[in-house]
Amino acid sequence: MSMPLFHMIDGAPDPVAPFSHAVEADGWVFVTGQMPFEGLANDSAYPEGIEAQTHQVMKNLSTVLEGVGLGLENVVQVRVFLLKFDEHYAQMNAAYASWFPPGKRPARTCVGVTGLARGALVEIDMVARRP
Repeated sequence: MSMPLFHMIDGAPDPVAPFSHAVEADGWVFVTGQMPFEGLANDSAYPEGIEAQTHQVMKNLSTVLEGVGLGLENVVQVRVFLLKFDEHYAQMNAAYASWFPPGKRPARTCVGVTGLARGALVEIDMVARRP
C-alpha cells in the first residue's frame, strides 16, 4: 500500500474543521464532505433552499475532484447527509440527479441527521477511483 497523499485544493472552500479536502491512497480518492459555501471562506453565505444548496455542494465537490485531476465520472460512491430528510429528500434528489447521467450514477447512501456545520441543509462526500 502506498503512503496516503493529503490534498488541499486551491479554489475549494476552506475547511470548517481540521481536515484535508481529499486523501488519496492506491488510486482511491476520498473527498471530504463539502458544505454549500458560495465563496471560499468557511463563513461564506449559503444559497437559500435545498435545491440551490445541493447544486452548490456538487459544484464544491467538483472543484475538489478537478483539483486532483478527476471528475464526477470517476466517482464510485456518495454519501448524502440531510438536515430535514422527509422535507427535502425529493428536492435534493432532483438537484443531485442532474449531475450524473442516467445509468452512470455512483452507489449512494442518504441519511437524515440532527445537525450540519454552519447550519447547512445538506452535506455530501464522495469516493472516487483513478482510471
